[in-house]
Amino acid sequence: MAITLTALVFLLIGAALGVGGVWLAVLGGSWYYIIAALAFLVVAFLLFRRRSSALLLYALLVVGTLGWAIWEIGFDWWQLAPRGGVIMILGLWLLTPWIRRGLSSSASGAGSSSAVPALSLSVAVVVALVVAGYSMTQDPLQITGELSREIVSDTVDLGGNMPEGDWHQYGRTPYGQRYSPLKQITTENVDKLQVAWTYQTGDVKLPEDVGETTYQVTPLKVRDTLFICTPHNWAIALDAATGKEKWKFDSNSGMNPDRQHQTCRGVSYYADPAATPGQPCAERVYLPTSDARLIALDAANGQICSSFADKGTLHLEKGMPYNPAGYYYSTSPPVVAAGKIIIGGAVNDNYSTKEQSGVIRAFDINTGALVWNWDSGNPDVTTPLPDGQTYTHNSPNSWSVSSADEKLGLIYVPLGNQTPDQLGAGRSANVEKFSSSIVALDLNTGQMRWVRQTVHHDLWDMDVPAQPTLVDINTVNGTVPGLVGPTKQGDLYVLDRRTGEPIIPIKEIPAPTGAIEGDFTSPTQPISDLTFSPPPLTGKDMWGVSMFDQLVCRIEFLKLRYEGRYTPPSLQGSLVYPGNFGVFNWGGVAVDPERQIMFGMPTYLAFTSRLVPRADVPPPGVGTKGSEQGLNRNEGAPYAVVMGPFVSPLGLPCQSPPWGYVAGADLRTGKIAWKHRNGTVRDSSPVPLPFKVGVPGIGGPIITAGGVAFLGAAVDDYLRAYNVTDGKQLWEARLPAGGQSTPMTFSLDDGKQYVVIVAGGHGSVGTKPGDYVIAYTLPK
Repeated sequence: MAITLTALVFLLIGAALGVGGVWLAVLGGSWYYIIAALAFLVVAFLLFRRRSSALLLYALLVVGTLGWAIWEIGFDWWQLAPRGGVIMILGLWLLTPWIRRGLSSSASGAGSSSAVPALSLSVAVVVALVVAGYSMTQDPLQITGELSREIVSDTVDLGGNMPEGDWHQYGRTPYGQRYSPLKQITTENVDKLQVAWTYQTGDVKLPEDVGETTYQVTPLKVRDTLFICTPHNWAIALDAATGKEKWKFDSNSGMNPDRQHQTCRGVSYYADPAATPGQPCAERVYLPTSDARLIALDAANGQICSSFADKGTLHLEKGMPYNPAGYYYSTSPPVVAAGKIIIGGAVNDNYSTKEQSGVIRAFDINTGALVWNWDSGNPDVTTPLPDGQTYTHNSPNSWSVSSADEKLGLIYVPLGNQTPDQLGAGRSANVEKFSSSIVALDLNTGQMRWVRQTVHHDLWDMDVPAQPTLVDINTVNGTVPGLVGPTKQGDLYVLDRRTGEPIIPIKEIPAPTGAIEGDFTSPTQPISDLTFSPPPLTGKDMWGVSMFDQLVCRIEFLKLRYEGRYTPPSLQGSLVYPGNFGVFNWGGVAVDPERQIMFGMPTYLAFTSRLVPRADVPPPGVGTKGSEQGLNRNEGAPYAVVMGPFVSPLGLPCQSPPWGYVAGADLRTGKIAWKHRNGTVRDSSPVPLPFKVGVPGIGGPIITAGGVAFLGAAVDDYLRAYNVTDGKQLWEARLPAGGQSTPMTFSLDDGKQYVVIVAGGHGSVGTKPGDYVIAYTLPK
């Protein structure tokens, strides 16, 4: 009975592999699956005949599969396992007594023995197990090495005048370095960190919330107080030593199903130098809301500062060409610099061609009066827009965080693309110039000083997603005021922030052609010499938990249009890799200005996009209006687009892991020193196994002068500490919810250093929601 059932299993496997293998071969893929299918079918026939030669043939299949797998991908356990896992399990099953006892070497079975075939299969299985064990000790994809420990800059410009123990802006200072000069916590003692206090905000994800309801906030710290915001736009002040709530302000931004995002990455802080200490609103916290307001609050008590704008509230919908409710809002904290508060805004991707303007506006930080506006559709006129007029609609917007250099009098703005992201026909000259770029504007007038584009004629939603980091860099020509701009495609643009010219070389490389009728592609695209962009995918890079879903992924891969990075969108369906989730996203990178090195978290997930002619788009109300995944309607455009991650029938990435790393690079040489897998599948697999596969994440890192980097972000619920020099993990703490925010660190008057992260989960990546603020410190 056992042999008959086994033969049926082999028959079914052979049939499935045969059908899929023929399909794959017709598409131009590997012939292995046809050969394996034939082997399974013959083994099934021999098992039905109870012939021991089935074991011998299966031994040949084991050896052949092992050789093919090593030839394709080498000794990478995570890629060998799906190729050979099922085959190994079945091989072990064939060696069990209840199978072997029923087999003979002849049709009559008289005096026959299965010893030799069984021995052959045993040897093949042992060899495969040895190779599997060896591959578990190897990681052919990691880069090992060390960053220089040398302090290369004696006069470090951190970009802000504040106590070492404070954290006044999103990236600590207007430079956005995410670097703290604190060094009580070091590589030697970080493993002793323990929870100091935990606070729960009470703002939790609700059933009626949009999917992209996320905690992404980085707290600010001023003297003895932390300031945070929550997804539903509450502002909260906490005692930094105890985590006890000092005050809470609810902006009552309401619910709107048209919003694409419900999040707040942070508030902005300002101390009025002309105010008397203790005077109401002498220090302020500015809260951006998801209904397009900016509210000024007294940092001491959370009361509205009525002298700012309209009774304390700045209405950002003013000057917008369409009703912005649900379609325009600020998810990131504004920049405070040169007596101004400067803000951009997020628009809903791929909802409609009637999107709001991406205008950048500077307001007097005390009165809320408009000082200048930079509208990329009318870039030379920055004087305040007169009443009754509107800004250019659907222009590239800045949804992330800007940086500022008050000494140079410049603000550095990361810009996105025009909606629809995948359709480029009819774009204006200004859209072509400013999409997916970093723009330097004069802090006092808003006039443009320079622009550096990172994608020409962007058809892939490759917004510049992260705050540019400002750091002085030693070069052969002396010290240069530098800017590090991370991009979704994995390039790090290291520029002279005075001029936008490259410090690390940038070159133009040929790009795929063949856009849809009426559109075009750029013949070349820029790439930095410092890049984390992955090599192009091939069929051998397809993955699965078994040979079956891996086969499906191979078939799907060849059905898509793919010619490498920047393959144009198509009606057939195109593979986008790096995907629009980004190698880097809003979390950006952290930079040590003393050592002039960077720490980042490159992520690798392929996406797909397929254009849908307007006539084939279902009526409104069927499918989504626009999102990172699913049908994006693009109302008013000739095509909608279906997009999302490239996943198998089981919902796992079709490309092989790792999908996430931590990495370190030298900003003087442009060389990547090390790159290691980051994170486990504990919280994203049916069985909570802590396999260090290297998982995706969204969030950002920080660096300290103690040589330690801190990072949550990954889709498993941990906060981790790393040695910046070599990337080795030094410590981890289990979080009660997803840690898709950027941590920060501070100290109090007694010198005690704390590390704080907000753990509330992320809607898009599906991590556990929550409302936790957690502080860690060393034991007494």
